[in-house]
Amino acid sequence: MNGPRSVTVRVPGTSANLACGFDVIGCAWNLYNTLRYTLSDALTFTGCDAAYRNADNPAWQSFAALYRCLGQTPPPVSIDIRAEVPVCRGLGSSAALLAAGVMAANVLSGAKLSKAELLDVVLPLEGHPDNLAPALLGGLVSSLSDGEHVYTSVCPIHPSLRFTVLWPDYVLPTSAARAVLPESVPFRDAVFNLSRLALLPKAFAGGDLKLLSLCMEDRLHQSYRRPLIPGMDEVQALAASLGCRAFCISGAGPSLLCVTDDPAFTDKLAEAVRPLPQNWTVRALTPDASGAVIL
Repeated sequence: MNGPRSVTVRVPGTSANLACGFDVIGCAWNLYNTLRYTLSDALTFTGCDAAYRNADNPAWQSFAALYRCLGQTPPPVSIDIRAEVPVCRGLGSSAALLAAGVMAANVLSGAKLSKAELLDVVLPLEGHPDNLAPALLGGLVSSLSDGEHVYTSVCPIHPSLRFTVLWPDYVLPTSAARAVLPESVPFRDAVFNLSRLALLPKAFAGGDLKLLSLCMEDRLHQSYRRPLIPGMDEVQALAASLGCRAFCISGAGPSLLCVTDDPAFTDKLAEAVRPLPQNWTVRALTPDASGAVIL
């Protein structure tokens, strides 16, 4: 077979929803999964738990999807996964694997599709683009799908903003977080979110924390998911006491995201949450502007 026999892909973790932007907006972070795909005689995995070493792994599913889209039989590969993005924590772990697979297949197949085209190919596996778009493109991304194509807008982020994420020692599967959402919401709640979503990009671009604190309010999903995240109330109260007003669930949770302009905030919060029983991991993040890249 002509062409490369191996490729390494690095993909950022992401925070979707960002409060008012349910299923619409997400941001890529300097938190990475790195996967190496090598053409082989059989599908094999290294670097992940035994439960994920099979054809249901998203890293293989998206790889195979692109080949099938091209009308080709996907070749067996050995996939080595080095994951920094925690699983089932609301930081886009599955989207990172999906993005890696389609990027790797694009190289090994010689397809040379654009990232926008790859996004269209892989979207059916995820169902909504709010994590996939920033994982592939990088940055703060608004997106919508008409069922055939994904349309995106990458929004600037003011350099004064500081981001802190924290996650507990328990997982929250996305399926469980979606199961608690209502089938319909009051009209006034929909308008409440729409008004905030309209100004959210402006708040991020201008570094306007007062506006951002208003825009990161929500009536569509967070109140329903809060009971699934033990310790969230305590974390939010501690973050507020340290000066944070822009606060939300990352993705479906249980990770929580704080936005401030205080470079020392992460260290302060890490010390404050230390006595809490959920063993929170606290990490400073910076936005990743590149998205998925071939190394």
